[in-house]
Amino acid sequence: MKEAALPQGCRVYAIGDIHGCLDLFELLLRLIEDDNRSRPPMTTVLILLGDLIDRGPDSAGVVRRAMQPLGWAETILIKGNHEEALLQTLDGNREMVPIWLKNGGLAALRSWGVAEEIVRDGTIADIIQATRDIISSDERAWLARGRHFLQLGDYYFVHAGIRPGVALEKQDPRDSLWIRDEFLDSRRSHGAVVVHGHSINPEIDERPNRIGIDTGAYVTGKLTALGLECEQRWIVQASDAPRESACDAPGHVLF
Repeated sequence: MKEAALPQGCRVYAIGDIHGCLDLFELLLRLIEDDNRSRPPMTTVLILLGDLIDRGPDSAGVVRRAMQPLGWAETILIKGNHEEALLQTLDGNREMVPIWLKNGGLAALRSWGVAEEIVRDGTIADIIQATRDIISSDERAWLARGRHFLQLGDYYFVHAGIRPGVALEKQDPRDSLWIRDEFLDSRRSHGAVVVHGHSINPEIDERPNRIGIDTGAYVTGKLTALGLECEQRWIVQASDAPRESACDAPGHVLF
């Protein structure tokens, strides 16, 4: 069987779900930059696989850091379901607000500096307005520009996964944000190796048809990147002590 490969002259680092853990993100960026520098010069792309925000202590800091040009790589954001929940809140979707808050949005609002009494006691309308007031137009626009997927060579980068049996060019954007068991349990070929986050495993979940790289940074203290070049694969990982006490409880991992 032919090994999956990237196009010649391209190197990719894909980072799994960061969930507001800025310290791990900063450390991983330094480790990736060092790793990239140790290899032959090449066009380098950093792909963020979504869920930059919520649950961890500094969603605002992660977004602002991700928006900064790196110099040594192009950054591409793949939108996650948590970014989608924030964007829907900003758009005034009243049904999404309590779901988002329950699944890490409270921590995100605190990191942006929303007043504690609004976070704790505000109405849905209060929270929507406070979110609009505190998140800058540049931050909102950058998150909204996030892609649902990116295909490079034999790899397909997406947040949650794809619908098995549906051609890649016909995938539903909602599945790219939310799908779980139907994708995770499938053994069929998808026409490309799918690199994804969204579903936590303490270690890389590498299968013939997919590679899951969400190692649960906000719970495990491990933030993981997958390096790819031609037919090569390798892992770069930033780690720290388990941090559940510093983040929202991990009881909503199905969101």
